Amino acid sequence: MRKNKRICMIVQHPMVKGGISAVVNGYRGSVLEHEFQIRYVESYTDGGKIKKLFKAITGYFDFLRVLLLEKPNLVHIHSSFGPSFYRKLPFIYMASWFNVPIINHCHGADFETFYLNAGHKRKKLIRNAYNKCTVMLALSKEWKERLSMIVQKEKIEIIENYSSIDGDAILERTSRSSNMQILFLGEIGQRKGCYDIPAVVERVARKFPKVKFVLGGSGDMESVRNALREKGVEQHVVFPGWVRGKEKDRLLRESDIFFLPSYNEGMPMSILDAMGYGMPIVSTNVGGVPKIVRNGENGYVCEPGDVERLSDALMKLLLNEDVCKQYGDSSVSIVKQGYSFESHINRLTSLYISLMSGNTNKQVGV
Repeated sequence: MRKNKRICMIVQHPMVKGGISAVVNGYRGSVLEHEFQIRYVESYTDGGKIKKLFKAITGYFDFLRVLLLEKPNLVHIHSSFGPSFYRKLPFIYMASWFNVPIINHCHGADFETFYLNAGHKRKKLIRNAYNKCTVMLALSKEWKERLSMIVQKEKIEIIENYSSIDGDAILERTSRSSNMQILFLGEIGQRKGCYDIPAVVERVARKFPKVKFVLGGSGDMESVRNALREKGVEQHVVFPGWVRGKEKDRLLRESDIFFLPSYNEGMPMSILDAMGYGMPIVSTNVGGVPKIVRNGENGYVCEPGDVERLSDALMKLLLNEDVCKQYGDSSVSIVKQGYSFESHINRLTSLYISLMSGNTNKQVGV
């Protein structure tokens, strides 16, 4: 029986800000826990350096105890680039010492800094660690190509992130008029394209004086605020901070367009969340974004930093409420076709079974 199969999953604390915790939080209480014995080991939390260090150290000891006493059949590590890579190294090495199959679920985005522009020693360390993993999980075909610079393609599977469709929110959206509200959710900084947002706001507000941008997230808000003040458009932007739960649900329900002008991405959970709420999307041609945001179907993708085209895309949608709703319906259709939570769990279950049966060649991605 599958329920007798034990899986140790290396995760973040549930309240950590970001896409990894959003993905994993969907697993908690899901059918995945009914199919397998899932043991979560937390390796990271938000907070100061001491708090983070304590969480990492307790995570290592907890994992060692799991390996010795609970003897998992599989280890599923959720990792990223930068500091996350180094935090996950002990988990990779410990699991390999115990000959437990390892899935390294790679959520990273800035591949250039992490690997391509790294020195020889760091590249060697990354290659050694990743090649100890049985399977590397990529979020898109583009990321499979990038990871294939480090490990053989045969070791890389693709399982995209998922979305949950909110039928009530979609019905509510179709029955109301536009609020002229544009929503951003994510870390406020360079990687997410936030330093381009003031110029976009300036252009859009010139044509739509009632437009409101909501930048939900944490990070370098002060730099963005200063740029908005310099352009005289700060009245068009609100900063609610990092949102989750009911506040996030409210913003997704009442906003008209989702906007993510990123420079680097994997498969953004924020976009998939917005699509599940029936929203049109304006984003950039990076990572797995073009696979879920299709020009002229459910939104627009532009090149990162192209303020003019990003602004024009937003204005096209604001100009035509019917097109906005049509694109929102297309977002829901795209989710249903291949990005549902059920589809994601089915692929993950298939991979688990394949690895625990000793078959490391079965392809579950697309």
